[in-house]
Amino acid sequence: QGERWGEPARGGERQRAHRGPGAAMATLLLDVETGHNEMIHDAQLDYYAKKLATCSSDTTIKVYDILSDQQWQHQSDLKGHDGPVWQVAWAHPKFGVVLASCSFDGKVIIHREQPAGQWQKIFVSHEFQSSANSIAWAPHEYDLCLACVSSDGQLCVLSHNSDDSWSVSRARVPNGLGLNAVSWAPYGVNQGRERRLVTGGCDNTVRIWYCTEENGQLSEWREEHQFDNEHSDWVRDVAWAPSIGLPCNTIASCSEDGKVVVWTQPDLSSNRWDKVVVRDTNGTPVWRVSWSI
Repeated sequence: QGERWGEPARGGERQRAHRGPGAAMATLLLDVETGHNEMIHDAQLDYYAKKLATCSSDTTIKVYDILSDQQWQHQSDLKGHDGPVWQVAWAHPKFGVVLASCSFDGKVIIHREQPAGQWQKIFVSHEFQSSANSIAWAPHEYDLCLACVSSDGQLCVLSHNSDDSWSVSRARVPNGLGLNAVSWAPYGVNQGRERRLVTGGCDNTVRIWYCTEENGQLSEWREEHQFDNEHSDWVRDVAWAPSIGLPCNTIASCSEDGKVVVWTQPDLSSNRWDKVVVRDTNGTPVWRVSWSI
């Protein structure tokens, strides 16, 4: 479940950078001819919007320096995957220039740029026996920590240790169906030592997971809540909203069924979540959601 080989592309061979409050008001700033030989699946700017990373079915990752709103320069090609690369993700700059990727080949690769212009693999994960579909870096307060999900229903969290090794904690969807997307809750929003994640899967379900920290040790990841009564097809993406100082949690999800749903927990002491369908395309798949903050 959840294999993405041969599915509709998330982009074309050309990536365009936009700014603006909505698609109708977006203004084209920069057109980047990537040079990828096959369809592009993801494109991400770094924290300062000075570097652009793209990934493709041609198994490569390309990195560009954004020199201005009108200029860009190809910097590097990163290789190591043996199948289509689904996603790339930049770590917070406090950890240096670090880029993660996940692929149909089941590998998650973490690269670091050091010195400038020279990239090195600092970790390659072989935790998955099927497609690694999505990755997300934790809030930087949790140190260098990467969540990954796969087509065999696994959630893996990779944590960097002081000796430059990496530790792995895991959880699995009980029904074994694939996971397509993962997103972290913002730091501190739950008023405790818990870390939380949200995932979207091939069982049409959005799930919240948590682990606790005691004396510097993390517990196993456990399922806390699931929303299984709204989407009628695969959940393609989830996004936990950044904290804006209000004592509530907000999650967005989108699906092959064409719906975009916003889930809100107005009271952190309660397990009640309210839902609002903010968009329904009447069956046209929605593949990606993100928050503007």
